[in-house]
Amino acid sequence: MAEPDQTTTDTRPGIVICAWEADGSGWDPVEDLSGEPWSPNGARTVAVPSDDPETLVSTLATHLNDRRCRALLLVGRSRTSDRFQLQMRAENRSVDGARVDGVAPSVARATAPVGEMVRALNEAGLAAGATSDAEEDAGSYLLYRVLTGLPDDADTPVVGLLRAPEAESDAAVHKAVKTAAQAMARHLAPLPRFRPA
Repeated sequence: MAEPDQTTTDTRPGIVICAWEADGSGWDPVEDLSGEPWSPNGARTVAVPSDDPETLVSTLATHLNDRRCRALLLVGRSRTSDRFQLQMRAENRSVDGARVDGVAPSVARATAPVGEMVRALNEAGLAAGATSDAEEDAGSYLLYRVLTGLPDDADTPVVGLLRAPEAESDAAVHKAVKTAAQAMARHLAPLPRFRPA
């Protein structure tokens, strides 16, 4: 992965958006022929493509260790709900259900403004709710690993997981991702300007 350009004058914090399922559809950050990704007001989008879970854990950690990326939105499909869900916690479980780590916490809680994100989704006409129930898939695994890998300081990145109903249209998923990311962006402060050495 290329090193971040520390001389940029863009003070918008980055929101990493990752649709973890290789065969997933509904989220394409590039909306038009410009080739530029969509970004919420006051932030910039950093799209991370799907990959195997272990590689994604490393890639997402690298992005969040760059202090210019202040948020992560994981995006996938729900196999258990007929409405959009913000998953509020993840358990110490691998993709196959075994414990990830014998000494790590049993549960990790999302740092995203879940209540505000749910309100924004409902106001946008998308039936949404929050859940503490994890689904046994790569999304829950990624959420747990990312949250437990964050540094223990006051400047914790905003991390959330959005699930769309399995049968929901791509257009609705796209609208939901944009709505959730915009709600997250409202909690991010502008970055200090980076100056050349």
